[in-house]
Amino acid sequence: MRYKVFGKTGMNVSVMTLGTWGMGGVGWDNYDESTRADAIKTAIECGINFFDTAPAYNGGEAERFLGRTFRKLGVRDKIMISTKTGNVFVNGTTYYRDGRYESIIKQVEESLTNLETDYVDLMLIHWPDPKTPFEETMRALNKLKEDGKILHIGISNFSIEQMKEIEQYGEIEAFQPHYSMVNREQEPIILSAAQDGMGIMTYGSLGGGILTGVHRELKEFSASDSRNRFYKHFHEPMFSKVQELLKVMDQVSEKNGGVPLSQIALNWSVQKEFVSTCIVGAQTRDKVEQNADAFDWKLSAEDIVTLDAAIAKLDE
Repeated sequence: MRYKVFGKTGMNVSVMTLGTWGMGGVGWDNYDESTRADAIKTAIECGINFFDTAPAYNGGEAERFLGRTFRKLGVRDKIMISTKTGNVFVNGTTYYRDGRYESIIKQVEESLTNLETDYVDLMLIHWPDPKTPFEETMRALNKLKEDGKILHIGISNFSIEQMKEIEQYGEIEAFQPHYSMVNREQEPIILSAAQDGMGIMTYGSLGGGILTGVHRELKEFSASDSRNRFYKHFHEPMFSKVQELLKVMDQVSEKNGGVPLSQIALNWSVQKEFVSTCIVGAQTRDKVEQNADAFDWKLSAEDIVTLDAAIAKLDE
């Protein structure tokens, strides 16, 4: 495993963060708790020390699962936890944004209970709440930081204008954007955040799985499937363009001894100077090990030039 300093937080984090969106259970994945717990254990064995979650992941169930697992493994002092606030999931179907002072305090207290911990290393505002002034949301987070319940404050899914505005009300130390070989729309915001000294943790690092090379034929997904509503490259005309990128990745794989395409995608991300760590949502031992093995090798400068040329064609 490789490590980077996470911006001005000073935290030394693994370049792969284990994401837990799918670990909420109850229809969110098809794995039993022992399999998912083994994935967490495996991640730690592989040197991963950063874990990302959110109360919005099935109404706090992902947080509760992490809390139970970390307690059983006795590893809280060896790992860092990133969770989120300001985005509430109710009735198993509905999200709503709530950045009000009292709500933020309540949400964070609930997260601490769920995670069975006295503090979290990083608290991210999951999505900006257009109905609540940033000053009010930050007043709550600054108070929680003052009390030692959160160590660092960050943001996710903010525009550059929103980022500049919220920085007026307190120190923002981290940014979590959607970013991968097939989604570079937020790169200008990422560069601005990195210039401000923020640690950058990217999500969607494998493009919803398309960068693993598994999806080579166009298919329909259910309306609720994130590949149908969140990842536009699973639809034409982008799907066919990505297939051409996968062919180039196949060539880079062959040149590097037949490595999985997922390892190429992960290295492409973390070899960017401005990316501190990339979030990957593996839920089984073999997937965690395969993804972690990405950091036993690096893409050459020539490989990156080849890949970037293929990526540029996605915009044509």
